[in-house]
Amino acid sequence: MKFDHVFSGKKPVIGMLHLLGDAKMSALERAKKEIEIYLAEGVDAFLVENYFGSAYDCKTVLKWLYDNMPDALYGVNILGDTQTAFTLAAQYKAKFIQIDSVCGHLRPKEDEAYAKALNTLRAQTDVCVLGGVRFKYQPVRSGRTLEEDLKLGMNRCDCVVVTGAGTGMETPEDKILSFRETLPDFPIITGAGVTRETVRRTMTISDGVIVGSYFKDGHRDFGELNPGFVRAFMKEASR
Repeated sequence: MKFDHVFSGKKPVIGMLHLLGDAKMSALERAKKEIEIYLAEGVDAFLVENYFGSAYDCKTVLKWLYDNMPDALYGVNILGDTQTAFTLAAQYKAKFIQIDSVCGHLRPKEDEAYAKALNTLRAQTDVCVLGGVRFKYQPVRSGRTLEEDLKLGMNRCDCVVVTGAGTGMETPEDKILSFRETLPDFPIITGAGVTRETVRRTMTISDGVIVGSYFKDGHRDFGELNPGFVRAFMKEASR
C-alpha cells in the first residue's frame, strides 16, 4: 500500500502508543486515554508498539481499535517479530506497520533470505511498510555503504524511517539530508527526537514524523502523555 494513499498525501504526525501498564492502569486503558488525547489535539495517526508491553498487549489494543474506532488511522510495530506484525495488521485492519530495520542489519549471506521473506509478506498483506535503515539500536553488518543500503531498502518498504542514536535523541539534520540526497523522490519519515522547536524544519526535509517521548512528562518514554506538549507540537507542525 502506497504511503501517499495511506496518509492522503499529507505529511503525518504519528503518535506512539508505548503500552506502559502498571497496577494503577492497564496497557489497554492507558492506550485508550492516550488515543483520546491524540485525536483531540489533531495527531494524524498512532503507532501501537510493544515497547513496554507485549505482542498480546498490542493485539488487545488493535482489537479495541478495530471494534470501536474503525475509521482511525493506526499502525503496529512488534519489535523483533515482523511476521506477527503483518498478521495483526491484516487481522485488525491496521493501515501501516513499522519494521525497525529492513536493510543493513544483516550480513549478506543472511540478508538475501530476509529480503525474500519480507517481500513475500508484503505481497500477501495490503499494508504500508515504514522501514528503518541505520535505525537506532540496530547493528550495521551489511558491509555496504549507506547509499547502497538505502537503495536496497526502498525496494523492501513504502517509506524509509530515519532516526538518531536512541529513543528521544535528536535525529541529526545532516543524516536526514543524506537520506534525502539518495532518495529524492521516495518517502522518508523522521522517527525519533523531533521537538516543538525542530518540527517545522524537520517537516520541510522529510515526509512526516513519529513522536513518542517528547509528548510525555519530562519528555521521557515512561512519562504520562501531556496534552499541552501535544498541543504545542501540533501547533508548530501545522505551520
